[in-house]
Amino acid sequence: MKGAELLMNRPDHHHHVRRVVLPSGKTIEVVYFENEPTGAAPRPLSTPSLPAPDDTPDLHLCGTCDSELVYPVTWDEAGATHWEVTLRCPNCEWSGTGVYEQHVVEKFDEELDRGTEALVRDLKRLMQANMEDEIERFVTALDGDHVLPEDF
Repeated sequence: MKGAELLMNRPDHHHHVRRVVLPSGKTIEVVYFENEPTGAAPRPLSTPSLPAPDDTPDLHLCGTCDSELVYPVTWDEAGATHWEVTLRCPNCEWSGTGVYEQHVVEKFDEELDRGTEALVRDLKRLMQANMEDEIERFVTALDGDHVLPEDF
């Protein structure tokens, strides 16, 4: 067993795991341990109740121009369950900083992932179209004897 696994299996330690997305895009899990006095009854870890979906703010939506392109400029931990996030709207140049609960930031992160996937899909389609166009021009040049051995 690894060191963290040994500590997690000890009855006098409680832990909780927090997912952190680094600026590089890599995700790591940080394990927080809480010491319990020997013989004390274990405390359940509190889990925040998630509000109804209508109560959760959509950080990707601009409150000024209603653009869906708001993105994070920076985000830092602001306690065990909150994040301080600086946001920017590229449409109207609005920017602002706020402290948001973990579940709000996770929802925002999922929306960013969906946007990234859409951009990657579009990029692949564009690359495919460009490559097909280049191949077609090259074939046309070959057929018209416009490509000579000294071109290589």
